[in-house]
Amino acid sequence: MPVEGGGSSGSASAARHPKQKRKAHSLSIRRTNSTEERPPGILRGDMLEGQDSKLPLAVRNNLLDLFGQIEREFENLYIENLELRREIDSLNERLTGDGQAIEGGDPTKGALKAKASHSTSQLSQKLKTTYKASTSKIVSSFKATTGSRALCQLLKEYVGHRDGIWDLSVTRTQPVVLGTASADHSALLWSIETGKCLLRYAGHAGSVNSIKFHPTEQMALTASGDQTAHIWRYMVQLPAPQPPPDVSAPCDDDQDSSDREEGEVDGDGPTEVPTVRVATATMKSHQGVVIAADWLVGGRQVVTASWDRAANLYEVETSELVHTLTGHDQELTHCCTHPTQRLVVTSSRDTTFRLWDFRDPSIHSVNVFQGHTDTVTSAVFTVGDNVVSGSDDRTVKVWDLKNMRSPIATIRTDSAVNRISVSANQRIIALPHDNRQVRLFDMSGVRLARLPRSNRMGHRRMVCCTAWNEENQACNLFTCGFDRQAIGWNINIPALLQEK
Repeated sequence: MPVEGGGSSGSASAARHPKQKRKAHSLSIRRTNSTEERPPGILRGDMLEGQDSKLPLAVRNNLLDLFGQIEREFENLYIENLELRREIDSLNERLTGDGQAIEGGDPTKGALKAKASHSTSQLSQKLKTTYKASTSKIVSSFKATTGSRALCQLLKEYVGHRDGIWDLSVTRTQPVVLGTASADHSALLWSIETGKCLLRYAGHAGSVNSIKFHPTEQMALTASGDQTAHIWRYMVQLPAPQPPPDVSAPCDDDQDSSDREEGEVDGDGPTEVPTVRVATATMKSHQGVVIAADWLVGGRQVVTASWDRAANLYEVETSELVHTLTGHDQELTHCCTHPTQRLVVTSSRDTTFRLWDFRDPSIHSVNVFQGHTDTVTSAVFTVGDNVVSGSDDRTVKVWDLKNMRSPIATIRTDSAVNRISVSANQRIIALPHDNRQVRLFDMSGVRLARLPRSNRMGHRRMVCCTAWNEENQACNLFTCGFDRQAIGWNINIPALLQEK
């Protein structure tokens, strides 16, 4: 979690996860009923004669042996599936016969036959479940290793921060640039195409915990551990685009990439770039870390969320405090505004998120939602009438604004979820996890893909935030983490939805 004031490097080290041992992968999947040996007169090398290959003979023989093991495993599964199918057919025939006997038989024996039929039905269902699990296990393993790379390709890496990156955002006006907020007390603006740093904001005295861009003007809003939020103007000129990187080399999604030294990143960081040090406006009414801030629709007001358990509403032109939103029992973790209506949602460590309604100037209503069992790390609006909330309880819930008594979908994961985002056009949810994974789901809770992660691409520490950019008919997803870098991805939306 972002920290207050200086000493960000020490806090960053405490927040990082310890290195894990590299997992050993092997294909020791031999079965006792499939141990046929190769004829003694045929050597492995003989089977590869006539094939043009530059691989050493020992490597080729090893590959041949591994593929043979895989083939035998598939053969065993195929035989097991055939046997299960036969048993299911047999049970179905017995069920049909039992039903006929009950209809025309002795009524005193009906209860016994009904009980037998019920137990047979349970056995049949168990066999069907076993069959589905055995086949889906094979399919899901191939999706995890090949599908992710085909659907999600590396666009660019943005390296230059000296500490972990808490938040990132994409401008909503031209020129379209990427903004990152870091524990190194700075915010950086980047060229999306080239990965070049264009501008640095150095006006904060503490960790920069969030960054959001004005809907129509070249202004940025940042929240900081120095207990303030700043509005500052920027002017950037995009450099000429560079050729796309070569990402054709294979990678292993399941490979542990913690073999690099902690904090190590590629590149030397940005060279001398223009620096803005003075804010246009400063909001300083909080008594604790300002963890997040966002623009209300129209850009005339901003809302801030703080560890002092309150959210504040300010006028942009005068920096005047308009409302203080109280009610949370513990520190706030995030705030978000609706893209078209005067609605605000705040998240908190008290396991709740609150919806604040400012559409009627005379009435400011609030609704409290208690759908999680641990810290709500973020809650965001979609373009439609939905709210999506993520939590340290490893779940993500989708809510309908018209009826928020219970979620319409629940996504259960294997790791805590950080600051989520939802694409505006396709309404795809991007989940950043503590375990360095980034997963994509649709609004009904169906998993679509997982971003590739290996020793060549992906994050090496906790992923803190995601942000979408759907300009110019392209769909890019940006992620940032505590490995001090942000990453851009090209998402193949048509293929993603076709896989669904």
